[in-house]
Amino acid sequence: MRLTVARIGRAHGLRGEVALELRTDDPAARLVVGAVLDTDPASAGPLTVGHTRTAQGRWYATFDQVGDRTAAEELRGVLLVVTVEETGSTDEDSDDDSWYRHELVGLRAERVGDHALLGTVVDLEHPPAHDLLVLREPDGTVSRVPFVRQIVPVVDVAGGRVLLDPPGGLLSAEPSAEPGAEPETER
Repeated sequence: MRLTVARIGRAHGLRGEVALELRTDDPAARLVVGAVLDTDPASAGPLTVGHTRTAQGRWYATFDQVGDRTAAEELRGVLLVVTVEETGSTDEDSDDDSWYRHELVGLRAERVGDHALLGTVVDLEHPPAHDLLVLREPDGTVSRVPFVRQIVPVVDVAGGRVLLDPPGGLLSAEPSAEPGAEPETER
């Protein structure tokens, strides 16, 4: 199975260093000096990690095949990928709260309680604060849902669904007021 480790961002400096948008929970293990990473598109690599560093919470890297800023700029948007052995999950590790993007994309999103269809998971984003599930709602609207236990209490990969308990107004189909509440009118 191929997993994305990072997306190459902007060039940094004159010697081929690039910023990385991490897609892994263990960058220190995946981005070790000397590691050879495949790329997507394949024509951009493979790339050998020459050096890594962090500054203000961001990761930066150089690659042996990239010697200057011009070459680094050409890599912007390239994905760094690794091939890992697929092990399958067991009941013992089912309480682990980490999922790969490929496990979530395509799952039905249902509301807690009545299991009403709220949409389909189309992506998993990794901004700095917390992960976001990207949903395509039945009306075609694309929404981003914080991937936190309070809002996504159940991830049932085997059952093909996630259960959501969204606060009012988070999704286009969800009312912003409490169910049964009368809208306020001017008197």
